[in-house]
Amino acid sequence: MGKKSDNKIWFIKGLKMGIPIGLGYFAVSFALGIMAKKSGLTAFLAAATSALCNASAGEYAGFTVIASDAPYLEMALITLVINARYMLMSTALSQKLDEKMKFFHRFFIAHYITDEIFAASVTVPGNLNPFYTYGMAAVAGPSWALGTAFGVMMDSLLPDDIAKALGVCLYGMFLAIIIPPAKKNRVIAGLIILSFALSFAFSIAPVVRTLSEGTRIIILTVALSLLAAIFFPVEDNTAAEATQEA
Repeated sequence: MGKKSDNKIWFIKGLKMGIPIGLGYFAVSFALGIMAKKSGLTAFLAAATSALCNASAGEYAGFTVIASDAPYLEMALITLVINARYMLMSTALSQKLDEKMKFFHRFFIAHYITDEIFAASVTVPGNLNPFYTYGMAAVAGPSWALGTAFGVMMDSLLPDDIAKALGVCLYGMFLAIIIPPAKKNRVIAGLIILSFALSFAFSIAPVVRTLSEGTRIIILTVALSLLAAIFFPVEDNTAAEATQEA
């Protein structure tokens, strides 16, 4: 009885935490829906995509691939590369799960690992109660899917100027993601500038420009990540502390 009571408490906490997350998701996914409409998706397909893929950058890349009529393999690769960070989040979050937690709880928690839900979950003291994640997902998940669907439906009703302006919101979200870490780390700032420059260069270079946009994104993402890992590796804090103690 006590366990059920705890689950209810954590679910309510998750609902409260999920409200601001859901409001933000609705606004961003609305702009994503406009992109989905331009890629030829219906409101139902766009909502289904958002329900199954809780990743703004991954969906944007997927819609870009759809718009360019690229093959399924390219879509799978670009989604894998862009969403690779979720594997790291899953690894980190797994340390907060009770080792006796059942598989279906782990499965649903993994499905709803987004940047915001991960941040809210990883800061919980002690083990993570799955119902905390379910509470956040109960608000954030439908908000993300419905926002995408409304974006598709409203794109045809809104004047072109307003629709284009709302479409820019998605790029504003990307800027909000990259600017804070770029201000704190010069290496990240340099890599961001380099990625912009190379992306433009790839779009006009004689041979590379013939590749689809999705393929160019895959090449740049993997190449820049590899170069950053080789030349600017992240120092292991544990090793650094041990060296200082020695």
